[in-house]
Amino acid sequence: MNANNNRTWYFVDLGVAPYPDAWDLQRQLVEARSQSQVPRDVILFLEHPPVFTLGKRGGRENLLIPEERLQQSGIAIVQVERGGNITYHGPGQLVVYPIVHLPSFGLGVVDMVDRLEEVMIRTCAAWGVPSKRNALNRGAWVGMKKIGSIGIAVRRGVSFHGLALNVNLDLKPFCWIQPCGLEGVGVTSIEAEAGSAVDIADVKRVMKAHIEAVFQTGLEALDRQDLLLFPDPSPDEEAQRGRGNATLAGCRESVQG
Repeated sequence: MNANNNRTWYFVDLGVAPYPDAWDLQRQLVEARSQSQVPRDVILFLEHPPVFTLGKRGGRENLLIPEERLQQSGIAIVQVERGGNITYHGPGQLVVYPIVHLPSFGLGVVDMVDRLEEVMIRTCAAWGVPSKRNALNRGAWVGMKKIGSIGIAVRRGVSFHGLALNVNLDLKPFCWIQPCGLEGVGVTSIEAEAGSAVDIADVKRVMKAHIEAVFQTGLEALDRQDLLLFPDPSPDEEAQRGRGNATLAGCRESVQG
């Protein structure tokens, strides 16, 4: 792949996107980015409708209620290739997927995880929430309560999946799992810790600024429709999708893996 010296990323706000649709878009972008069909790295902001996802470490054993109950409530369980264990996503949680060619940007997997943690910590601080890292598990923590998680995969040098930061979501579904497969830990949100209403649009704005600062990059807004103008991978490239090893790190919260 030709190195891209342009440190400006495309920024795409998908709004609320079903998990399978966003997952498929990520995989298409990874393929296209690895073939230089998308000329810059891309970062996706979105929320998901309620869904549980399972990482490479599995996680069904950390589901504390019968799967039939989830089916009755219309919440799906999806197996994905990110690192970590079982996670929950829902409206009010800001999910960020960086589709970044790490070698061109001069980053390793650990570097990416470190910087994503820093972005979450700085974002929480804007609402007076003192989050920090915890050696127990990657992500952002307030005491022994997790407020943001990370789980990434890397394919052909391109990262996907990413972070999830709890803003103002309903925390009840986290009671149905052992988050990240960990016993004795809790889950919280910016709104719960701040003790006042928090608008996710404001969190997006603040997080964008911190991404630009932490990664020393600019973010250029792009409509999802404009992404579709880039060439699609060839049939041969499509056939290769999913082959090869993915490098995995961390735990996404509900990303809470």
